Amino acid sequence: MFSRLLSLAAAMSLLTLALHADGVADNLVDQVRRVPPPGVAIPKQDRDDLEKGVAALSRELATLPVELKSNPDLLRLLPDVAIFHKAVDWALRYDEFFNTNQVKTARELLRVANERLGQLRDGHAPWLTATGLVVRAYVSKIDGSLQPYGLVVPASYRPGGKPMRLDFWFHGRGETLSELDFLAQRLHSLGDFTPSDAIVLHTYGRYCNGQRFAGEVDAFEALAAVERDIAVDPNRIAVRGFSLGGAACWHFTTLHAGMWAAAAPGAGFSETADFLKVFQQETLQPTRWEQKLWRLYDSTEHSANLFNVPTVAYSGEIDHQKQAADMMVQAAAAEGLSFKYVIGKGMAHRYDAASKQEISAFIDEAMVKGRDPVPAKVRFVTHSLRYNEMKWVRIDGLGEHWEPARVEAEIAEANRIVVTTTNVTGLTLQFPAGQTRLARSVDVVIDGSTVAGRKVMADGSLTLSLRRNGSKWNAVESPAAGRVKRHGLQGPIDDAFYDSFLFVTPTGTAANPAVAAWADSELQHAMVHWRREFRGEARVKRDVDITAEDLRDNNVVVWGDPSSNRLLKRLASKLPIQWSGKTIKVGQLGSYPSATHALVGIYPNPLNPDRYVVLNSSFTFREYDYLNNARQTPKLPDWAVIDITQPATSRFPGKVVDAGFFDEQWKLKKAAN
Repeated sequence: MFSRLLSLAAAMSLLTLALHADGVADNLVDQVRRVPPPGVAIPKQDRDDLEKGVAALSRELATLPVELKSNPDLLRLLPDVAIFHKAVDWALRYDEFFNTNQVKTARELLRVANERLGQLRDGHAPWLTATGLVVRAYVSKIDGSLQPYGLVVPASYRPGGKPMRLDFWFHGRGETLSELDFLAQRLHSLGDFTPSDAIVLHTYGRYCNGQRFAGEVDAFEALAAVERDIAVDPNRIAVRGFSLGGAACWHFTTLHAGMWAAAAPGAGFSETADFLKVFQQETLQPTRWEQKLWRLYDSTEHSANLFNVPTVAYSGEIDHQKQAADMMVQAAAAEGLSFKYVIGKGMAHRYDAASKQEISAFIDEAMVKGRDPVPAKVRFVTHSLRYNEMKWVRIDGLGEHWEPARVEAEIAEANRIVVTTTNVTGLTLQFPAGQTRLARSVDVVIDGSTVAGRKVMADGSLTLSLRRNGSKWNAVESPAAGRVKRHGLQGPIDDAFYDSFLFVTPTGTAANPAVAAWADSELQHAMVHWRREFRGEARVKRDVDITAEDLRDNNVVVWGDPSSNRLLKRLASKLPIQWSGKTIKVGQLGSYPSATHALVGIYPNPLNPDRYVVLNSSFTFREYDYLNNARQTPKLPDWAVIDITQPATSRFPGKVVDAGFFDEQWKLKKAAN
C-alpha cells in the first residue's frame, strides 16, 4: 500500500508540472485567459445525482449542531465534514469540474462526508487519532470560510504523547486546484517527503497564490488547527515546498525565519523583477510605488534573515527556475552569508533521488538539534511592519516604510545586550520565561545610548520597549503612541485582507452617477475574484446595518462615495484626503473632479483606530497577475485617485492618475513617493 501511494505521489508531481502555463502568451494584457479556467460539462445524470447528494448532506449538516449541542468537543469538528460539502457544492455551483473523472472524486468526497457524519452522531471521530493520510478543515478568521488542510501522520503517533516534529509542505502551481482536487490529493498522495516520526502539514494556501496574503494566513491558521489536537514541538517545525511551493517557502524562510528549525525551498522564485524577465520573458514597466511594494515579498531583499535559520535550497541543473536559488546565493553573499545548495544533476523541474536523500539528511539533522528560540545573536531586516519580529527582537516603528530597516542584536554578556539599528524608531526586546542567558540586571546599549539596569523577572523573562528620540533611545511603557504606522496597521491597501474584513455597500444616491456605476462594478469584481482566487465569500452588509460590533471586529471596506455610503459620510471629514461632490483634494498634491474620478485607499478607521477602513478596493492585483504568481504583489500603495473615464483593465481599476504612501504618522507626504 505504501509503495502504491508513493507511485501515486510521483504521478501527481508530474501532473503539477504539466499545469504550469506561464508562457509568453501570458504577457498580453489585453488577452488574458481566465484563472481558474472554465470547467467542463459533466453528464446531466451525474450532475443531478451529485446535486441531490449535496442537498441531502446540507440538510444533515444543518441538523447536526442541534444534535451535538451537548457535546462541544464533537461539535467543533463540524468543519471536518462540511469541507467535503463545500468542495462538491462549489464544483457544481461554479462549474469547476475540470475533467469528467472528477465526478468520481465528488462521489468519493460525499461518501467520506456521510461516513464522518455518522461517526459524529455515534459520538466519536476516529480521524482525530488516525495515522496516514488525514483531511481536515478550519473556519478562517478572514471571511468565515471553510479551508482545508491535509496531514500525513506517522505510524509512531500516539495521542497524548510527546510533542512531535512538524514539516510544512507548500504545493506547486495548479490552476485547477479547486477544493475538490486538493481533497482528492490529500486523500491519496503522500507527497514528495514523508519523514519518519514527523507530521507533514499540507496547506491549501487559499488556492494558487504562493501562500501570499490570505494564503499566508492560511498556513498559520492551519497550524493552529493542528495544534488543537496534536502536540507540536514549536522548536522542531520546518518549512518546505517545491515550484510555486518553493517560492512560498522562500518567503516564509526569510520573512518568518525565527520560527523554523530548518527550511528547504525548491525551485520557484525568490523575487519579482529578474524572475519575470528571465522566466516569463516579460518587459517590465512598473510604477514607482509598485517597485517599492515588490519589497514586501522579495526574499532577496530579506536575505540577511537567513542568518537565523538553517536552510537547504534545491534546483534542477537544467531547470529555468534555478534562477530563484541562484539569486538567493548572490543576495546572501552580499550579506556575508551562505546556505547549503543542492543541485540535481541533469534534472529539469523535479527532484532526483540522490538530492532528496541529501536534503532529507540535512533537515533531519537540523530537526534533531531543534530551533534555539533565544539565540545569543539576531540579525533582522524588514521593509514593513507587517513582518516585524525575529526571535527576541520586535520592531515597533520605522523611519520610513519600504526602505530597509535593520537590527543586529547580541547578548554580549549575561548583563549586557548590544543593539545597532538602521531606519528603526521603535524596538522591543522580549525574552520569554525560562530563558537562561541573562543576569538579574541587564544594561542595553543601543546605537550608542545606554539604558541601564533593566530588571529581569524572577522567572527569567524580560520585556523592554525602546523608542528613539532624535539620536537617543529611551525606555518607554508603550511601544507605539498616537496615530502611527504599526504592525497590522501600516498599509498598503492589500494589508486589510490578512484579517477579518467586511464589505459595506451603499444605500444612498451618489453625487455622480458615473462614480456609482464604477464603484458597483468594482464591488462585483471584488466579490467574484475573492471567491475565485482566495476561495471564500466576502461578507457583505449595507451601510444602514453596520453595528458597533462590526466596526470593532472587522476592517471595513466601504464602496461608493460620501454621498451614497452612510458609513463613508461619517468618516469622510476625518480622512486626510477630502472627497466632496465636486473634488477629490489630495492635500497640496493635487485636486481632481469628482464627476470623473474616484478614490481608493486605506487608513486607520477613525471610528476604531485598531482597524482599517478601505475605500473602494479589494486586493489590488488583477487578472493579468494571476497568470504568473511572481506578479501577485500589491499594485497600489496606501491611496490612489482613479480616472473612471478610462475603463478598468486586467491590471488596474481605471487610469491611476495619482497614488502614494502616507508617512509614518499616516499623513500625506509632501513629495511624490
